[in-house]
Amino acid sequence: MASNSKSLLPVLEKCDNFRIQTCPEQLIPFFLNPPIEGKIKSTLPIGMLRPLTVVALQQYLAVEGKSTPWKLTSTFFSFAAHVTRREERTAAMKDICETWHVTNVFSDVIGGRLWRDELYTVYRDPFLSLDDDNIAFAMERVCCALFGIVTYGVHMSMYTPTMKMWIPKRAATKQTWPGYLDNTVAGGIPHGLSPLEAIIKECMEEASLPEDFVRSRIKAAGAITYFFQTSKGWLQPEVQYIYDLCADEKVTPAPSDGEVDSFELSDLDSVLQSMHKGAFKPNCALVLLDFFIRHGYITPENEPNFLEILTRLHGRFGYKN
Repeated sequence: MASNSKSLLPVLEKCDNFRIQTCPEQLIPFFLNPPIEGKIKSTLPIGMLRPLTVVALQQYLAVEGKSTPWKLTSTFFSFAAHVTRREERTAAMKDICETWHVTNVFSDVIGGRLWRDELYTVYRDPFLSLDDDNIAFAMERVCCALFGIVTYGVHMSMYTPTMKMWIPKRAATKQTWPGYLDNTVAGGIPHGLSPLEAIIKECMEEASLPEDFVRSRIKAAGAITYFFQTSKGWLQPEVQYIYDLCADEKVTPAPSDGEVDSFELSDLDSVLQSMHKGAFKPNCALVLLDFFIRHGYITPENEPNFLEILTRLHGRFGYKN
């Protein structure tokens, strides 16, 4: 790959674009349990609420009978102390999300086709393993941004021994980022699936890649983390589990479920040029940055902001020092 003529830092900053410490809005932490008095700053939140969400919660809780599972103060939001089971938390969150959906609250975020009817897992600590003990509750996918909750996805880069990569173009009918370039296979991790099972599912659904083939070739390659703020100000801290799959050019992914318009086999210089042009969905460009670093195509010699990019691909959201 040719030496970079300009830094890829702007590509990263388009996605990792938010810091809690410099946010001009007053954010309210969302805790799993009411924090001990005087220890709010040392308690790990599971999300962060913008003022718009706080106002909507105040209106929701003002309705008779709605306040029981929750505690909202001027300094924090949490489940009530007696709500200790994940099933109770899931039910309480379901009521809020569905109420807002059917009454057209935040319709530009969760209204109409934007509603996925897909549950995401919320964890007690985003930096611990995704095992059962760390699960706090589940909630509707598109509502996570309203609460600033960490979400999890899987991305796979499929490439050839000659280092060409299969790049899909997102369908024009996609709810988000239609027509943008993507990673070979990518998707969120639905509630109840592990990262590996989620990427295998996506490989079959998005790219027509057989399960046995994927299982025999796929390699776990780590994870990236970043804090994205949408153009409308919503907070989306995200973790993406990364996978590589190397296969001969004769093995070709093909659109299957309508989410991908087409696949093109591209050399890495072409991929790099498309990244500079902003043709990729922003978080997919970050996955590619990680790929290029791991495979030695982005180095301290050809990228002046190498360490800045490397460290920001593995941030901690401002939740932990």
